[in-house]
Amino acid sequence: MKTALILRHAKSSWDNMHQPDHERTLNERGQRDAPRMGELILREQLTPDTIVSSTAQRARETAEAVAVTSQFAGEILYDDNLYLAPPQVYLDLLQAMPDEKQRVLLIGHNPGLADLVSRLTGQPTTMPTAALAHVQWELDSWQDLVQADTATLRDFWIPRELA
Repeated sequence: MKTALILRHAKSSWDNMHQPDHERTLNERGQRDAPRMGELILREQLTPDTIVSSTAQRARETAEAVAVTSQFAGEILYDDNLYLAPPQVYLDLLQAMPDEKQRVLLIGHNPGLADLVSRLTGQPTTMPTAALAHVQWELDSWQDLVQADTATLRDFWIPRELA
């Protein structure tokens, strides 16, 4: 069984309108929500084997906060290709994953992530900031993802709905 945790970066700041989009940092709400999602991942016993994040600053900060609070012990991988990526980029990344990795956390941006979750599950999906989708396939190899039917959406969380 293969699992993908698909997380949109937490809320970013628009305080400096002259700052390049790639360099925007998390705002106060994002700094609060990112660790909460990591705590949720830990509580649900979903700590990933691998974390792959966009290189955008807001995604990096989200990845680091989630890694700490989910007790992730590995190295976070940063991929330039995930910055504002369409769904196929995420699918290609998953298909290239080593098979010993059972659970992968992807951190990126909309609209690509919302489109990815919709494509994988066959369900229209919106991904507000720091939303987390838990999808699963009955597969032994990530390479088989190309032939797989839709994934099962096991759960979906939004920070403002957490207790």
